Formats: sequence, structure tokens, C-alpha cells
Amino acid sequence: MAGPTSRLLLSRGADLGRHRHRHGLLLLLRSLQPYGANADPSPRPFSAASRVRSYSSAFTSVHGGRPSSEYAKIRKESLETQFGRILGSSSRTLFADRGFGPFLALYRAATISFHVMKLTVWHLLLSDMHKRAEKFRETLIRLGPFYIKLGQALSTRPDILPSAYCQELSKLQDQIPPFPTRIAVRTIESELGSRISDLFADISPEPVAAASLGQVYKAHLHSGELVAVKVQRPGMAPLLTLDALLFNMIGGQLKRFAKARKDLLVAVNEIVRHMFDEIDYVLEAKNAERFAILYSHGSGGEGRTSIKVPKVYWNYTRKSILALEWIDGIKLTDPERISKANLNRKRMIDEGLYCSLRQLLEDGFFHADPHPGNLVATADGSLAYFDFGMMGDIPRHYRVGLIQMLVHYVNRDSLGLANDFHSLGFVPEGTDLHAVASALMIAFDDGRRQSNDFQGVMSHLYDVMYDFNFSLPPDYALVIRALGSLEGTAKALDPDFKVIESAYPFVIGRLLADPSPDMRKILRELLICDDGSIRWNRLERLIAAISQQASESSNKQGDENTASSSEWRSFDMHSVVAATEDLFHFILSRKGWRVRVFLIQDIVKASDAFLQEATFPFIFDEEETTGEQHPERSKMIRRLINGVQSFRQATSLAPNAWSSMLIRSVLRPESQRFILDVFLALANHSCYKVPETCWICMSRYLNYLDKQSR
Repeated sequence: MAGPTSRLLLSRGADLGRHRHRHGLLLLLRSLQPYGANADPSPRPFSAASRVRSYSSAFTSVHGGRPSSEYAKIRKESLETQFGRILGSSSRTLFADRGFGPFLALYRAATISFHVMKLTVWHLLLSDMHKRAEKFRETLIRLGPFYIKLGQALSTRPDILPSAYCQELSKLQDQIPPFPTRIAVRTIESELGSRISDLFADISPEPVAAASLGQVYKAHLHSGELVAVKVQRPGMAPLLTLDALLFNMIGGQLKRFAKARKDLLVAVNEIVRHMFDEIDYVLEAKNAERFAILYSHGSGGEGRTSIKVPKVYWNYTRKSILALEWIDGIKLTDPERISKANLNRKRMIDEGLYCSLRQLLEDGFFHADPHPGNLVATADGSLAYFDFGMMGDIPRHYRVGLIQMLVHYVNRDSLGLANDFHSLGFVPEGTDLHAVASALMIAFDDGRRQSNDFQGVMSHLYDVMYDFNFSLPPDYALVIRALGSLEGTAKALDPDFKVIESAYPFVIGRLLADPSPDMRKILRELLICDDGSIRWNRLERLIAAISQQASESSNKQGDENTASSSEWRSFDMHSVVAATEDLFHFILSRKGWRVRVFLIQDIVKASDAFLQEATFPFIFDEEETTGEQHPERSKMIRRLINGVQSFRQATSLAPNAWSSMLIRSVLRPESQRFILDVFLALANHSCYKVPETCWICMSRYLNYLDKQSR
């Protein structure tokens, strides 16, 4: 305990520091005006009031203005036009090639109308949502392949249907019996122009798999190669066209029964567009080859995982027939066979996740339905993809938007997320983004509902955005389906798998490696708040991750298998150096003046804490009392020391690159002016800190004398 005299001196010193603090801060801000001849001579700090104003339509941020939603509108119109052309062409073919087209349409319309009337009666009799959903699913099954596929697609769209309906429709399987093999043989011979015995040495008498659009046979070519022959159901193209046209007649009634939240017809049109792609087996074969060129690699074996894609046999492939290499696989939902084959589950998850993230975030061409039936493990530890009918091709604008949304979600940046929804077309033009941001902020603060599970996050998001006319843009509908299927498949191997948490290292690597302006902007948003303050916790984690890579590099050199499985989690140090230099350039630019204000304030605080923690506790004090009176200050010093140590370890991976970058940066005039500002701020701070320090030293000296006299 300090004596009466020492307590009086401490109080007087603190008053003196508070009296001079405002004057010192004004000098600091005056010295940090933006560099350049046309700079504002009196910039003001970004106050708390400014943060409140940032929620208005006049969005302000150190990172730039609010992005436009113009691209999203143009993209949506383009896809709708494309669908109209496809459906128009197919309908003309239907009625031109078949003289009985109108009669077929009337018969099909009568059949559909009968089932819809039954559904309407159930709607009047049933009040329970779950029972209504069950009747809805049963009706879709009776209506045939088109509606089964439609129900499967809508089961992943809680932005359209209530959650009870989505859960019920997720039970939909391809519950259609296979069509007779004699019809399949007739189709093969008709399409390929030869007898079945001339085409294949043997073919299975019954299909090995059957689905709503086609079924698969196992066959041997005369060359001895084993192939899978996929045969489309007869009449799928006209039936799909007819059902798509007729759906517009009864879509309104189905929408009322299912209590659809949004325009059901718009979503169905997008689903049907992909159905037309699925019944074109030539297109599917091209998709398989493109997928193989982009993502297939390695040969498996020796504990390494590779991506396999079956080879296409073009001589046996037509619009309704597809011949692919036969690949024996183990379903990822069969843990016993995986264990028996001694397959490394962690390595397979890493490889599958890496391949999926490359599809979605790098190249944009992705498998939209990687469920356990379409993604299997082989005996040598490889992952094999099947069924390339449902593929997505997401433009770069939306790939960057996906990364940006993830960063804003991780940062709990409600305003940034609201602006993402606006620019990417999740909410219509004219939506009150202030209200959206407020709703998201409340959701972020509700810790009871937070989840890293992808389906949990999406369900929570749909509930929060229910009142804002929220709907998935066409491109993102398949992305959400792909990510949901990926997480479900990975959970079969690891029940604790979280796709968002696992994808984060890849996203950071992309931000560091891609020098494009939009990716650099997202990297800045990750590390710098809108008001200019630095997210030190994010920066610490990033430096620690790079440092961990440096410490593990020597271990990986001795274990090639481990290195190969986690190689994608590593950071390219030259990219890290380039990203760091770009970040320095932004901070030293005119746009970064607010960042410099906060940065110098943090430097002054850190130096002040370091001097007091490292020096004064040892003056007339025993070592064991260090940090007991100021635990927060001690924590700051520990974080600072750990950060410096991690940074030193990270730079050891590429010392020459870091040295060159630091020399280039120091030689820039802007850097020299900033260093001068830091020294001036520290000197100004010391003007009132030295007297305060003297009072503290005198107080501790008197306290020391009090203890000695006892």
C-alpha cells in the first residue's frame, strides 16, 4: 500500500496528464493531414457520431463507397433471357415434330390439374404445416420426374419455401422404378446406329443404378475396357418442356398451398434451365472433360489423395447416351469399408475441400451436387467425381462477392454484409440497408443462435432476412446447394466438420495471393475497420498462422505425405510480402489518413504501456508484483512481444524478400514523413508524460521509504 504522501503525488500527476491530453491529440491530428498539395488542411478524426452516420444511405468508409447492384440486375436479366430462348426452342420442337403435341398437352394438363385439385382439398382440410408438407411431397412424386427433380432443388431453398417444406422435400429420392432394359437397348442401338452385340462385349441385364432422368448399365467394350453406360429415359426432352410450360398454369396454386415466400416461378425457371442441361449428355461429357482438365491430378497411392474423373468414350456418347470409364468406389457414408481399406479420412476431407474451394473461388466452374452418391473414395485413397449434368459457372464478380461476404461475416460487419446483399442482388433495390444492418447486428449479438455449421448459418440468415424480401440470385442458388452438399458429405467422414471454419485459411491465402484491386480491398477490410482503426486481433492471428507455417516447414520436409495433404493451407511468402507492401501503400496514401491517426494512437499507447510495464514496476518494487495492478497493460505487452516474435519467425521464410520490401518502403517520402509523425507524436506525448512519470517515480520512492522504515 502506498503512503499518504505518495497517494497525493500520484493523484496530482494523473490530473496533469489529463489536462494536457486534449492538446496533445489535436497536435497529433494536425500533423497527420493527408499527404499531398490538395489535401484537406484540417481533417477531423472519425468520431463515434461518424460511425452512426455510416449506417445511412451515404455510406462512408476508408475502403471506399457502397458497391453498385447494376451487375446483379444485368446478370439476372441475361439468365432469364437465356431460359426463355431454351424453353421457346424446345416448345417449338415439341409441337412441330409431334402432330399429337396439343393432345399430349391437354392430357398432361388434365393429369396435373387432377393432382392439384386433390392438393387444394388437402389444403382446406389440413391446418398442420408438417402434414401439408408431406402431402405436397407425395403429390410431386405422383407427378413424375420433372416434379421430383423440382422438389429436390427446392429442398435447398428456404428463401422460397418454409423450413417445414424444405425438410420434407429433402426426403425426396429418385423414387421412380427403372424403365425396361429392352427400351434402353433400343435407345442405345438407335442412337449409336449399331446392334448392341456389335457395340459391347457384354452389358448387365438390369441397370445398376436408376434415377429420375436416366439409368446406368455396366458393360465391357470389345477392347476389354469396363464402362458405365448412362441411358436417358425415353421422351424426357418433350416431357420436360411440356411440364415446364404447364407449370406456369398451376404454379400459383402450388405457391399458395406451400406458402412460398417469394416468386416461385422465377426460381423454378432457373431450376428448369439446369434440367435442360442435365438431359444433354453431350454437354455432360464436355463438362466432365473440362472438370478433369481443371481439377483432376495425381495418381493416388502411397497415402496420397488425388482427384479422379472418369474418362469419356466419345464413340459411344450421344445426346441421350453417355459412356464413361467405370470406377469402383466406396461411398463416404460407409465408414466400415473406409476403415477396412485403411483410407485417411482427414486427407480425403482436405483434398475434397481444397478441390471444392478451387471450383467456387478460383475457376468458377463447379460441381453443383457433390452428395455421397456423386463423390466416392477409391481403393487407393483417391476421390472420384461422378454425374456432371448439374454444373455451375459462377462469374468472377460473384466469386469475389462470396469471399467478401465470408470476410464480413467473420468480422461480424453487419453494414458490410448488408451492402454485399445489395450489390449481389440478395435484396431488391430500395431496401433500407440501415434496417438490414441493424437486424444483422442483433443477430450477431444473439450468441445463443450463433453457429459455424453452414446449414445452421444459412437457416439463421433466412430467418433474420425474412422481412427484407431476401432471395438467392440464380448463380448463388447452386453455390448454396454445392456448399450444403459438400458439408453433408464431409460430415460423413468427420461429424465435427464445419465448412465455413475450414474454408477460412484458403480464403486468406487467396486474399494474399491475388493482387487484383478488389481482392486487395477485401484484405484491407479484413484487417482495417471502416472507421480506420486496425483489427489487431485479426492481424495477430494472421501473423501467427504464417509463423506457424515457418515452424512446421522443417517438419514437412521430412514427411512428404503430410506436406502434400496440407500444402494448400500454406502461404506463398512472396505473395505475403507483396500484400504487406500494398497494405503499407494504402496506409500511406491519402485514403489512409484515418488509419494513420489510429495507428499512431496505438503506437503511443503501446510505447507508454511498454515503458511503464518494463521499467517502472522494477523501480523500488519486487519482481513478483509486476502486472498485478495493471493486468490489461501486461496483457498488451505480452501480445506485443508475441507478435514481434511471430513476425520474426515469419520473415525467416523469405528474409531477402522482406528486407527488400522494407528498404523500398523506408525510402519512400511518404514513409519518411509518417516516421517523422510518429516521432513527433511520441515527443508531444512525452511533454506531459515526463512530469507525470516524475510524480510516479517520486511516489514510488516515498512508498519504498515507508516500507523500509517499518
